[in-house]
Amino acid sequence: MRRTLAVSLAAAAVAATAAVGVASADTVEWGPCPEGTAPGLECSTLEVPLDYRDPDGEQVELAISRLASEKPARRRGVLLTNPGGPGVAGLDYPALLAAKGLPIPGVPQEVLDAYDVIGFDPRGVGRSAPVTCELTQEQQGWGVFPTYAHTAADVEREADRARTIAEQCATSPTARLLPHLTTANTARDVDRIREALGEPKISYLGGSYGTSLGAVYTTMFPANSDRIVLDSNLGAGGYDAKAFRLMARGLEERFPDFAAFAAARPELGLGATPEQVTAKFFELADRLTAKPVQGVDGTLFRGMTFESLYSDATMPLLAETWRALAEDRPLPPRPPMANLENAMSARLSVVCGDSRWPRAVEDYQRQVEVDRAEHPMLGGSTASIGPCAFWPSERVEPPVRIGDEGPSNVLMVQNERDPGTPLAGAQELRRAFGQRATMVTADEGGHGIYPFGPNTCAKNAVTEFLTTGKRPPHDVACPAG
Repeated sequence: MRRTLAVSLAAAAVAATAAVGVASADTVEWGPCPEGTAPGLECSTLEVPLDYRDPDGEQVELAISRLASEKPARRRGVLLTNPGGPGVAGLDYPALLAAKGLPIPGVPQEVLDAYDVIGFDPRGVGRSAPVTCELTQEQQGWGVFPTYAHTAADVEREADRARTIAEQCATSPTARLLPHLTTANTARDVDRIREALGEPKISYLGGSYGTSLGAVYTTMFPANSDRIVLDSNLGAGGYDAKAFRLMARGLEERFPDFAAFAAARPELGLGATPEQVTAKFFELADRLTAKPVQGVDGTLFRGMTFESLYSDATMPLLAETWRALAEDRPLPPRPPMANLENAMSARLSVVCGDSRWPRAVEDYQRQVEVDRAEHPMLGGSTASIGPCAFWPSERVEPPVRIGDEGPSNVLMVQNERDPGTPLAGAQELRRAFGQRATMVTADEGGHGIYPFGPNTCAKNAVTEFLTTGKRPPHDVACPAG
């Protein structure tokens, strides 16, 4: 069985219920968190409308958490957070951001003093009305990317599998939730959290897909937005078909960093030059497509490589994985993921529900032909067909259009060689925001800057903005380091 990719899903939480405090429309009663939650947090729940067009109709329960400031006299408000996804639980995220014992420390103390840091499981995820598509173990094992398509017939075969998954989602026990699992509704939930906390405005820190949520929130509720930080940015259309195809470009912009890493260590046996390491990639991909090794086929190999390039710290593990595959020996262990079925189901629900994807198989066949030629490392996967092609065509509302109306209170930070949210997407979002945003780019590879990335220049810009409200007067390019 193909091991599932961990792209943006590593933090998915167990969907369990527990007796915690309950929030009303204007107050939150904080109490103990559910068992298994990170220490140091207080938790509560908040009821919100499933369908905001019917605010008095069915309600769903959100799980929220707080890491309270230890300096109430210095507190300026709340900092609501989202780690990305979609499909990723965020209840533990404030504790992770505050971690001190990691090789790279978390959020600086002056930020923790200035805010109560708020986390939450978005609707459909974890402890917040979890959704299911009743995915089988085999379906979960297929991972985030469609099978790498070498021919038009490969796309046709993938369409059958994608159609089955879409039908499962549409007929599952939680199918009634699907029309309402959108980024716009999650943004409305964020504003309900703000209201329940009694805050006139909220500040926000979101990474990866969390940048789309933050962009939508500050577009829908500009008067309620204080200091908005968006880290590792999707394009203005969010997690749409364009963003998915862009990942193939992202891998090829990032891969030279790994090729240089491996070539500088000839003892790894992956090549003595970056060109040889690149050739090794395609050699292994072709070999594993013809004959999988240790349960890894060509598609999973490409996806594992993509996933491992989210951080420089995982390059040694990636190199060891390549060696194990080349020599047909056991793979190095990787951490398991919790409640993968919910994470993947929620991811599909948001990605497919937010925007319209091409519906004709022929459209994907043409896309694959183009992208496989332009970006051969991953283009045959990211341009191919998935369940979104067969999602119900009815939509509750159109996607939110990001624009330049509102206060100038958005700080974007972005690595230049980010495989998951490439620079081109961030630049598109920057243009859409106009005068509302300033962007700091870092001459780095990998996914994520604040607070665990290596670039001091970019991280200092975020800390200064969150603590003083001062942004760079214009867009900034930070050197490496």
